[in-house]
Amino acid sequence: MRRRCSSPKARRRSTGCSPASPRPADRMDRPARILHCHSTFQLGGKEARAVRLMNAFGDAAEHVVLSAVPGALAARDAIDPGIGVAFPGDGAPSLQGKPGVGRYSLLARYMAGFDLVLSYNWGAMDVVGARRLYAGLRRLPPLIHHEDGFNEDEAVRQKPARVWFRRAALPAVHRLVVPSHRLEAIALDVWKQPTGRIERIPNGIRLPSEGELAAPLPIPGLAAGGGLVIGTVAGLRPVKNLPRLVRIFAAGAPADARLVILGEGPDRGAIQAEAERLGVAGRLVMPGFVRDPVRHMAGFDIFALSSDSEQFPISLVEAMACGLPGLMADVGDIAEMTAPENRPFIRRCDDEAGLAAGLAQLAADPALRRAIGTANRAVALRNFAEEAMIERYRTLYWNAIGASLTR
Repeated sequence: MRRRCSSPKARRRSTGCSPASPRPADRMDRPARILHCHSTFQLGGKEARAVRLMNAFGDAAEHVVLSAVPGALAARDAIDPGIGVAFPGDGAPSLQGKPGVGRYSLLARYMAGFDLVLSYNWGAMDVVGARRLYAGLRRLPPLIHHEDGFNEDEAVRQKPARVWFRRAALPAVHRLVVPSHRLEAIALDVWKQPTGRIERIPNGIRLPSEGELAAPLPIPGLAAGGGLVIGTVAGLRPVKNLPRLVRIFAAGAPADARLVILGEGPDRGAIQAEAERLGVAGRLVMPGFVRDPVRHMAGFDIFALSSDSEQFPISLVEAMACGLPGLMADVGDIAEMTAPENRPFIRRCDDEAGLAAGLAQLAADPALRRAIGTANRAVALRNFAEEAMIERYRTLYWNAIGASLTR
Protein backbone atom coordinates (compact mmCIF):
# COMPACT_ATOMS: atom_id res chain seq x y z
CA MET A 1 0.00 0.00 0.00
CA ARG A 2 1.34 3.45 -0.92
CA ARG A 3 -0.19 6.81 -0.15
CA ARG A 4 0.90 10.03 -1.76
CA CYS A 5 -0.79 13.28 -2.70
CA SER A 6 -0.46 14.85 -6.11
CA SER A 7 2.12 17.62 -5.75
CA PRO A 8 4.83 18.96 -3.42
CA LYS A 9 2.69 22.03 -2.77
CA ALA A 10 -0.27 19.87 -1.73
CA ARG A 11 1.96 17.67 0.39
CA ARG A 12 3.31 20.65 2.29
CA ARG A 13 -0.20 21.96 2.86
CA SER A 14 -1.45 18.63 4.21
CA THR A 15 1.42 18.14 6.66
CA GLY A 16 1.85 21.68 7.88
CA CYS A 17 5.55 21.64 6.97
CA SER A 18 7.34 24.69 5.72
CA PRO A 19 8.38 24.75 2.04
CA ALA A 20 11.90 25.02 3.42
CA SER A 21 11.83 21.60 5.09
CA PRO A 22 15.50 20.58 5.04
CA ARG A 23 16.83 17.79 2.89
CA PRO A 24 19.38 15.61 4.69
CA ALA A 25 22.67 17.50 4.70
CA ASP A 26 21.40 19.48 1.65
CA ARG A 27 23.00 16.78 -0.50
CA MET A 28 19.91 15.07 -1.92
CA ASP A 29 17.70 16.15 -4.81
CA ARG A 30 14.97 13.72 -3.77
CA PRO A 31 13.13 12.79 -0.56
CA ALA A 32 15.08 10.65 1.91
CA ARG A 33 13.98 7.00 1.85
CA ILE A 34 13.42 5.80 5.43
CA LEU A 35 12.68 2.22 6.44
CA HIS A 36 10.74 1.78 9.70
CA CYS A 37 10.96 -1.66 11.33
CA HIS A 38 8.43 -1.96 14.16
CA SER A 39 7.72 -4.65 16.72
CA THR A 40 4.07 -3.81 15.95
CA PHE A 41 2.43 -0.85 14.22
CA GLN A 42 -0.70 -0.69 16.34
CA LEU A 43 -1.36 2.81 17.67
CA GLY A 44 0.55 2.85 20.96
CA GLY A 45 2.96 5.43 22.29
CA LYS A 46 5.96 4.70 20.07
CA GLU A 47 3.79 4.32 16.98
CA ALA A 48 2.00 7.61 17.67
CA ARG A 49 5.38 9.33 17.96
CA ALA A 50 6.65 7.75 14.74
CA VAL A 51 3.52 8.88 12.91
CA ARG A 52 3.84 12.44 14.22
CA LEU A 53 7.42 12.55 12.97
CA MET A 54 6.39 11.24 9.53
CA ASN A 55 3.70 13.91 9.32
CA ALA A 56 6.10 16.63 10.45
CA PHE A 57 8.81 15.70 7.92
CA GLY A 58 6.33 16.14 5.08
CA ASP A 59 7.79 15.78 1.59
CA ALA A 60 11.39 15.70 2.84
CA ALA A 61 11.06 11.93 3.30
CA GLU A 62 9.31 8.85 1.98
CA HIS A 63 8.66 5.91 4.28
CA VAL A 64 8.33 2.14 4.19
CA VAL A 65 6.84 0.48 7.28
CA LEU A 66 7.35 -3.15 8.33
CA SER A 67 5.67 -4.77 11.34
CA ALA A 68 6.97 -7.87 13.10
CA VAL A 69 3.33 -8.77 13.78
CA PRO A 70 1.66 -9.27 10.38
CA GLY A 71 -1.41 -7.12 9.92
CA ALA A 72 -0.78 -5.05 13.07
CA LEU A 73 -0.89 -1.75 11.16
CA ALA A 74 -3.69 0.27 12.79
CA ALA A 75 -1.42 3.29 13.28
CA ARG A 76 -1.33 3.90 9.53
CA ASP A 77 -4.77 5.51 9.81
CA ALA A 78 -3.15 8.40 11.72
CA ILE A 79 -0.68 9.19 8.91
CA ASP A 80 -1.60 12.32 6.95
CA PRO A 81 -2.96 11.51 3.46
CA GLY A 82 -0.19 13.52 1.81
CA ILE A 83 2.70 11.49 3.24
CA GLY A 84 4.56 9.09 0.95
CA VAL A 85 4.35 5.77 2.80
CA ALA A 86 4.24 2.11 1.76
CA PHE A 87 3.34 -1.06 3.64
CA PRO A 88 4.87 -3.87 1.56
CA GLY A 89 3.74 -6.75 3.79
CA ASP A 90 4.82 -10.01 2.16
CA GLY A 91 6.87 -8.04 -0.35
CA ALA A 92 9.56 -7.50 2.29
CA PRO A 93 11.54 -9.93 4.47
CA SER A 94 9.78 -10.95 7.67
CA LEU A 95 10.96 -9.48 10.96
CA GLN A 96 9.99 -12.76 12.65
CA GLY A 97 12.01 -15.96 12.72
CA LYS A 98 15.14 -17.50 14.14
CA PRO A 99 18.40 -15.55 13.78
CA GLY A 100 20.46 -16.94 10.94
CA VAL A 101 22.93 -16.05 8.22
CA GLY A 102 20.48 -16.59 5.36
CA ARG A 103 17.63 -14.66 6.95
CA TYR A 104 19.91 -11.83 8.00
CA SER A 105 21.31 -11.66 4.47
CA LEU A 106 17.80 -11.04 3.13
CA LEU A 107 17.22 -8.29 5.70
CA ALA A 108 20.57 -6.65 4.90
CA ARG A 109 19.89 -6.74 1.17
CA TYR A 110 16.48 -5.14 1.71
CA MET A 111 17.70 -2.33 3.96
CA ALA A 112 20.48 -1.47 1.49
CA GLY A 113 17.88 0.29 -0.67
CA PHE A 114 17.24 3.01 1.92
CA ASP A 115 18.98 6.14 3.20
CA LEU A 116 18.13 5.46 6.86
CA VAL A 117 16.78 2.50 8.82
CA LEU A 118 14.80 3.01 12.04
CA SER A 119 14.11 0.00 14.27
CA TYR A 120 11.83 -0.04 17.30
CA ASN A 121 11.96 -2.28 20.39
CA TRP A 122 12.85 -5.94 20.81
CA GLY A 123 10.53 -7.13 18.05
CA ALA A 124 12.74 -5.45 15.44
CA MET A 125 16.13 -6.39 16.90
CA ASP A 126 16.83 -8.85 14.07
CA VAL A 127 17.27 -5.83 11.79
CA VAL A 128 19.99 -4.61 14.14
CA GLY A 129 21.51 -8.09 14.17
CA ALA A 130 21.52 -8.19 10.37
CA ARG A 131 23.36 -4.89 10.20
CA ARG A 132 25.86 -6.08 12.80
CA LEU A 133 26.58 -9.19 10.72
CA TYR A 134 26.68 -7.64 7.24
CA ALA A 135 27.79 -4.01 7.64
CA GLY A 136 31.36 -5.02 6.80
CA LEU A 137 30.28 -6.87 3.65
CA ARG A 138 27.67 -4.53 2.18
CA ARG A 139 27.23 -0.79 1.96
CA LEU A 140 24.35 -0.33 4.39
CA PRO A 141 22.59 2.85 5.50
CA PRO A 142 22.88 4.09 9.08
CA LEU A 143 20.51 2.43 11.55
CA ILE A 144 19.00 4.16 14.58
CA HIS A 145 17.38 1.86 17.14
CA HIS A 146 14.62 3.05 19.50
CA GLU A 147 13.80 1.40 22.83
CA ASP A 148 10.62 2.51 24.58
CA GLY A 149 10.17 -0.13 27.26
CA PHE A 150 9.25 -3.73 27.94
CA ASN A 151 6.23 -5.97 27.61
CA GLU A 152 4.78 -8.05 30.41
CA ASP A 153 7.36 -10.81 29.88
CA GLU A 154 10.12 -8.43 31.00
CA ALA A 155 8.20 -6.09 33.29
CA VAL A 156 10.11 -7.32 36.35
CA ARG A 157 13.36 -8.70 34.96
CA GLN A 158 14.94 -8.69 31.52
CA LYS A 159 15.56 -12.02 29.84
CA PRO A 160 19.30 -12.83 29.89
CA ALA A 161 19.32 -14.00 26.26
CA ARG A 162 17.89 -10.65 25.14
CA VAL A 163 20.41 -8.75 27.22
CA TRP A 164 23.27 -10.63 25.58
CA PHE A 165 21.80 -10.18 22.11
CA ARG A 166 21.48 -6.43 22.63
CA ARG A 167 25.06 -6.25 23.89
CA ALA A 168 26.25 -8.07 20.76
CA ALA A 169 24.06 -6.28 18.20
CA LEU A 170 23.82 -2.66 19.38
CA PRO A 171 27.41 -1.72 18.44
CA ALA A 172 26.07 -1.75 14.84
CA VAL A 173 23.74 1.20 15.41
CA HIS A 174 24.46 4.85 14.73
CA ARG A 175 22.50 5.80 17.84
CA LEU A 176 20.28 4.11 20.44
CA VAL A 177 17.35 6.41 21.30
CA VAL A 178 15.51 6.15 24.63
CA PRO A 179 12.87 8.46 26.14
CA SER A 180 13.56 8.00 29.85
CA HIS A 181 16.31 8.27 32.43
CA ARG A 182 15.58 4.70 33.52
CA LEU A 183 16.09 3.28 30.03
CA GLU A 184 19.22 5.36 29.64
CA ALA A 185 20.60 3.76 32.82
CA ILE A 186 19.67 0.29 31.54
CA ALA A 187 21.40 0.96 28.23
CA LEU A 188 24.55 2.01 30.07
CA ASP A 189 24.65 -0.48 32.93
CA VAL A 190 22.90 -3.58 31.55
CA TRP A 191 23.38 -3.42 27.78
CA LYS A 192 26.88 -1.94 28.23
CA GLN A 193 26.50 0.75 25.59
CA PRO A 194 28.87 3.75 25.58
CA THR A 195 27.45 7.14 26.48
CA GLY A 196 28.20 8.55 23.04
CA ARG A 197 25.93 6.02 21.34
CA ILE A 198 22.88 6.78 23.52
CA GLU A 199 20.49 9.65 22.76
CA ARG A 200 17.79 10.41 25.34
CA ILE A 201 14.90 12.31 23.75
CA PRO A 202 11.87 12.83 26.02
CA ASN A 203 8.50 12.34 24.37
CA GLY A 204 6.61 15.49 23.46
CA ILE A 205 3.06 16.12 22.28
CA ARG A 206 1.01 18.72 20.51
CA LEU A 207 -0.12 20.72 23.50
CA PRO A 208 -3.88 21.41 23.48
CA SER A 209 -4.95 25.04 23.58
CA GLU A 210 -7.07 26.55 26.28
CA GLY A 211 -9.95 26.57 23.80
CA GLU A 212 -9.61 22.83 23.15
CA LEU A 213 -9.57 22.15 26.87
CA ALA A 214 -12.73 24.20 27.32
CA ALA A 215 -14.54 22.20 24.59
CA PRO A 216 -13.38 18.57 24.75
CA LEU A 217 -14.61 16.09 22.17
CA PRO A 218 -17.39 13.85 23.52
CA ILE A 219 -16.24 10.45 24.74
CA PRO A 220 -18.04 7.80 22.67
CA GLY A 221 -20.41 5.78 24.82
CA LEU A 222 -20.23 8.09 27.84
CA ALA A 223 -23.60 9.52 28.75
CA ALA A 224 -23.74 13.22 29.53
CA GLY A 225 -24.00 14.22 33.17
CA GLY A 226 -23.29 11.81 35.96
CA GLY A 227 -20.39 11.83 38.36
CA LEU A 228 -16.64 12.08 38.03
CA VAL A 229 -14.82 10.61 35.04
CA ILE A 230 -11.67 8.66 35.87
CA GLY A 231 -9.91 7.86 32.63
CA THR A 232 -6.86 6.42 30.97
CA VAL A 233 -5.44 5.86 27.48
CA ALA A 234 -3.67 2.57 26.88
CA GLY A 235 -3.32 -0.42 24.66
CA LEU A 236 -5.38 -3.18 26.25
CA ARG A 237 -2.38 -5.41 26.91
CA PRO A 238 -1.34 -7.39 30.00
CA VAL A 239 1.58 -5.07 30.83
CA LYS A 240 -0.89 -2.19 31.28
CA ASN A 241 -2.69 -4.25 33.98
CA LEU A 242 -6.05 -2.58 33.43
CA PRO A 243 -7.91 -5.14 35.57
CA ARG A 244 -5.89 -3.60 38.43
CA LEU A 245 -7.31 -0.20 37.49
CA VAL A 246 -10.82 -1.66 37.59
CA ARG A 247 -10.16 -2.94 41.13
CA ILE A 248 -8.79 0.44 42.25
CA PHE A 249 -11.82 2.18 40.73
CA ALA A 250 -14.25 -0.22 42.43
CA ALA A 251 -12.56 0.32 45.81
CA GLY A 252 -11.90 4.07 45.70
CA ALA A 253 -14.29 5.87 43.35
CA PRO A 254 -17.63 7.40 44.34
CA ALA A 255 -20.72 5.38 43.49
CA ASP A 256 -21.68 7.66 40.58
CA ALA A 257 -18.17 7.87 39.01
CA ARG A 258 -17.41 6.38 35.59
CA LEU A 259 -14.21 4.67 34.41
CA VAL A 260 -13.21 5.39 30.79
CA ILE A 261 -10.48 3.37 29.07
CA LEU A 262 -9.53 4.67 25.61
CA GLY A 263 -7.70 2.09 23.53
CA GLU A 264 -7.95 -1.36 22.04
CA GLY A 265 -6.19 -4.68 22.46
CA PRO A 266 -6.36 -8.33 23.49
CA ASP A 267 -7.16 -7.72 27.20
CA ARG A 268 -10.64 -6.25 26.56
CA GLY A 269 -12.39 -9.41 27.75
CA ALA A 270 -10.31 -9.67 30.94
CA ILE A 271 -11.05 -6.04 31.81
CA GLN A 272 -14.77 -6.46 31.26
CA ALA A 273 -14.80 -9.69 33.27
CA GLU A 274 -13.14 -7.98 36.24
CA ALA A 275 -15.65 -5.13 36.07
CA GLU A 276 -18.52 -7.62 36.07
CA ARG A 277 -17.02 -9.53 38.99
CA LEU A 278 -16.81 -6.35 41.05
CA GLY A 279 -20.22 -5.01 40.07
CA VAL A 280 -18.98 -1.93 38.18
CA ALA A 281 -19.50 -3.09 34.57
CA GLY A 282 -22.32 -0.56 34.16
CA ARG A 283 -19.90 2.26 34.97
CA LEU A 284 -17.08 1.08 32.66
CA VAL A 285 -16.82 2.71 29.22
CA MET A 286 -14.38 1.29 26.65
CA PRO A 287 -14.90 3.11 23.33
CA GLY A 288 -11.90 1.46 21.66
CA PHE A 289 -9.45 3.36 19.46
CA VAL A 290 -9.93 7.13 19.11
CA ARG A 291 -7.86 9.14 16.63
CA ASP A 292 -7.01 12.17 18.79
CA PRO A 293 -7.19 10.97 22.42
CA VAL A 294 -5.96 14.21 23.97
CA ARG A 295 -9.10 16.00 22.74
CA HIS A 296 -11.23 13.44 24.60
CA MET A 297 -9.00 13.36 27.69
CA ALA A 298 -9.91 16.96 28.40
CA GLY A 299 -13.26 15.49 29.51
CA PHE A 300 -11.62 13.43 32.28
CA ASP A 301 -11.56 14.61 35.89
CA ILE A 302 -8.72 12.31 36.99
CA PHE A 303 -6.13 10.50 34.89
CA ALA A 304 -5.13 7.02 36.06
CA LEU A 305 -2.30 4.68 35.11
CA SER A 306 -1.96 1.15 36.52
CA SER A 307 0.85 -0.40 34.43
CA ASP A 308 3.36 -2.95 35.63
CA SER A 309 5.98 -1.31 33.41
CA GLU A 310 6.30 2.08 31.70
CA GLN A 311 9.21 4.33 30.79
CA PHE A 312 7.99 7.75 29.64
CA PRO A 313 4.28 7.36 28.87
CA ILE A 314 2.91 9.76 26.28
CA SER A 315 -0.55 9.37 27.80
CA LEU A 316 0.73 10.97 31.01
CA VAL A 317 2.18 13.92 29.10
CA GLU A 318 -1.19 14.32 27.36
CA ALA A 319 -3.02 14.19 30.70
CA MET A 320 -0.71 16.79 32.19
CA ALA A 321 -1.22 19.03 29.15
CA CYS A 322 -4.97 18.71 29.75
CA GLY A 323 -4.49 20.01 33.30
CA LEU A 324 -5.40 16.73 34.98
CA PRO A 325 -4.26 15.30 38.29
CA GLY A 326 -2.83 11.80 38.01
CA LEU A 327 -3.26 8.66 40.10
CA MET A 328 -0.42 6.41 38.94
CA ALA A 329 1.79 3.43 39.53
CA ASP A 330 5.37 4.38 40.33
CA VAL A 331 7.13 2.92 37.30
CA GLY A 332 9.69 4.32 34.87
CA ASP A 333 10.15 8.09 34.95
CA ILE A 334 6.60 8.86 36.05
CA ALA A 335 7.49 10.44 39.40
CA GLU A 336 10.09 12.68 37.71
CA MET A 337 7.70 13.73 34.93
CA THR A 338 4.91 15.14 37.08
CA ALA A 339 4.67 18.30 39.14
CA PRO A 340 5.74 17.90 42.80
CA GLU A 341 2.13 18.46 43.86
CA ASN A 342 1.11 15.22 42.12
CA ARG A 343 3.74 12.95 43.64
CA PRO A 344 1.77 11.91 46.77
CA PHE A 345 -0.63 10.15 44.40
CA ILE A 346 2.05 7.99 42.79
CA ARG A 347 2.34 4.66 44.59
CA ARG A 348 3.97 1.29 44.06
CA CYS A 349 2.14 -0.61 41.33
CA ASP A 350 1.27 -3.43 43.75
CA ASP A 351 -0.13 -1.05 46.40
CA GLU A 352 -3.73 -1.25 45.25
CA ALA A 353 -5.08 -0.20 48.65
CA GLY A 354 -2.90 2.93 48.63
CA LEU A 355 -3.90 3.78 45.07
CA ALA A 356 -7.58 3.31 45.94
CA ALA A 357 -7.17 5.61 48.96
CA GLY A 358 -5.47 8.19 46.75
CA LEU A 359 -8.32 7.99 44.26
CA ALA A 360 -10.86 8.53 47.04
CA GLN A 361 -8.93 11.58 48.26
CA LEU A 362 -8.75 13.14 44.79
CA ALA A 363 -12.40 12.39 44.09
CA ALA A 364 -13.50 14.12 47.31
CA ASP A 365 -11.50 17.34 46.82
CA PRO A 366 -12.18 19.41 43.65
CA ALA A 367 -9.82 22.19 44.78
CA LEU A 368 -6.96 19.70 45.18
CA ARG A 369 -7.65 18.29 41.71
CA ARG A 370 -7.55 21.78 40.20
CA ALA A 371 -4.31 22.71 41.98
CA ILE A 372 -2.51 19.53 40.90
CA GLY A 373 -3.86 19.80 37.36
CA THR A 374 -2.72 23.41 37.03
CA ALA A 375 0.76 22.48 38.22
CA ASN A 376 0.93 19.52 35.84
CA ARG A 377 -0.09 21.64 32.84
CA ALA A 378 2.62 24.17 33.66
CA VAL A 379 5.22 21.37 33.63
CA ALA A 380 3.88 20.05 30.32
CA LEU A 381 3.99 23.49 28.70
CA ARG A 382 7.53 24.00 29.90
CA ASN A 383 9.05 20.59 29.19
CA PHE A 384 7.04 18.52 26.72
CA ALA A 385 6.18 20.61 23.67
CA GLU A 386 6.10 18.53 20.49
CA GLU A 387 8.10 21.03 18.46
CA ALA A 388 11.26 20.55 20.53
CA MET A 389 11.01 16.76 20.28
CA ILE A 390 10.49 16.88 16.51
CA GLU A 391 13.51 19.11 15.99
CA ARG A 392 15.74 16.78 18.01
CA TYR A 393 14.65 13.78 15.96
CA ARG A 394 14.95 15.72 12.70
CA THR A 395 18.50 16.76 13.56
CA LEU A 396 19.45 13.23 14.61
CA TYR A 397 18.02 11.54 11.51
CA TRP A 398 19.26 14.09 8.98
CA ASN A 399 22.75 14.15 10.48
CA ALA A 400 22.93 10.36 10.31
CA ILE A 401 21.99 10.42 6.62
CA GLY A 402 24.38 13.27 5.95
CA ALA A 403 27.25 11.46 7.62
CA SER A 404 26.64 8.37 5.47
CA LEU A 405 26.69 10.46 2.29
CA THR A 406 30.20 11.69 3.06
CA ARG A 407 31.64 8.18 3.48
